[in-house]
Amino acid sequence: MRLIINGEAQIVEAATLSQLLAALDYEGEWLATAINGELIHREERDDHRLADNDRIEILTPMQGG
Repeated sequence: MRLIINGEAQIVEAATLSQLLAALDYEGEWLATAINGELIHREERDDHRLADNDRIEILTPMQGG
């Protein structure tokens, strides 16, 4: 399936958002995720099915100052 992840086109095998995060080695409860501009809460990731050409944003906190 073709997805746009953080602005970059990628081909992936994942069927759900949680599978995608695992495949991309994103772990932890501190992630923020959105699909096609809609925030997807952590509790919904297992059930949220991905579709071809979805635009996915994965945000992680940054340290620094």
